[in-house]
Amino acid sequence: MTVRSALASVRLVLVVLALTGGAASCGSSAAGPDTDPTLRILFIGNSLTFANDLPGLVEHLAQSDRTRDVAVSTVAVGDASLEDHWNRGDAQLDIAAARWDFVVLQQGPSALPESRALLVDYVTRFADEIRKVGGRPAIYMVWPPMDREPEWGAVTASYTAAAEAVDGLLMPAGEALRHLRADHPEIALFEADQFHPSPTGSYAVALVIYASIAHVSPVGLTARAGGSSLPPLHVAALEAAAAAAIAEAGGD
Repeated sequence: MTVRSALASVRLVLVVLALTGGAASCGSSAAGPDTDPTLRILFIGNSLTFANDLPGLVEHLAQSDRTRDVAVSTVAVGDASLEDHWNRGDAQLDIAAARWDFVVLQQGPSALPESRALLVDYVTRFADEIRKVGGRPAIYMVWPPMDREPEWGAVTASYTAAAEAVDGLLMPAGEALRHLRADHPEIALFEADQFHPSPTGSYAVALVIYASIAHVSPVGLTARAGGSSLPPLHVAALEAAAAAAIAEAGGD
């Protein structure tokens, strides 16, 4: 069954209502240029997306931008790969339902060669659907379970390859967490299973995602968005790690 947070469901309704009056323009260049400044982001993934309401954290960070609104929605299923989403068909329907600026794609670590091939294959399939509505695929790089930490480099390589295959936006969240794990072991980034992100870990991911999509520095982003309940020293470390990861990935 598709897992959607209550907030994500409300946001999707708002997006649909906002677009109802101009349905003919959704994803169609024939309707003329789109002057709506709202930034629309659809997340497709699994528990690494819906844990701690990651889309909601991204929406919160968007409050740093006073010039436009941000609308987010989510299609997330526990343990699902992009192949699973493709076969279910829900994600394609949601992509086609609105004019998304970015569609964020995420699956598991995908460190094995065969998993990397599937990641690239289904990112490519989804990219074709995303571009039909005028959007850009955005690749949310994840990380391995900590009992398979030596695979981290392979995970990074898989997600980098997927982004390169479709000229997508690479969002190196996994590398930000790797920086934090090495430089700030006192910060708890994962839950007890040492894979799913803690609220702090999800916040670090959100910093990477929003900064990458909005083309802004993550340094100072929390303050510009109105603050956070996290300790200020932790926020500073998370923002610095996000900035380092984005810079190492080449930005966009």
